[in-house]
Amino acid sequence: MRLIRSQSPALTAWPSLDRWNILKGDLNSLLESPLSSSFGQSIQLLTGWSAALDLYQNNDNIVATVELPGMRKEEIEISLYDGTLTISGERRRETTNGEKAERTERYVGAFRRSITLPTRVDSNKVSTTYVDGIVTVTLPKAEEVKPKQIPVS
Repeated sequence: MRLIRSQSPALTAWPSLDRWNILKGDLNSLLESPLSSSFGQSIQLLTGWSAALDLYQNNDNIVATVELPGMRKEEIEISLYDGTLTISGERRRETTNGEKAERTERYVGAFRRSITLPTRVDSNKVSTTYVDGIVTVTLPKAEEVKPKQIPVS
């Protein structure tokens, strides 16, 4: 079986353009504010271990989906503070019975992903699920930011 890195559908015709966009995002993250709390995230950029995250929204919710294969739910921490969703944890190296690893390609160690949410959410109604290595965080939008239909009189 061959694994291929996921690419956004709009850019699959030009794979090199997609790589440039990823590089641009990584450089922006690195240079954004290296002395602030995102410094840990910048270090992860250099070490290569960062969980893949997708963010979607509809009229009622913002949904974050994070790939964390091989991790147990007890090893994952999720927090919401001041409009920023943070997902962190640590993937530990599996110990073997004295066997020497010939090749290791899976990332191990601590990770931390933080993303600023596009709108205010109701932190009391946040829910999470973890199924088959995928964490789904559902963040209901605050009532005051949901679109409302106003009838014409």
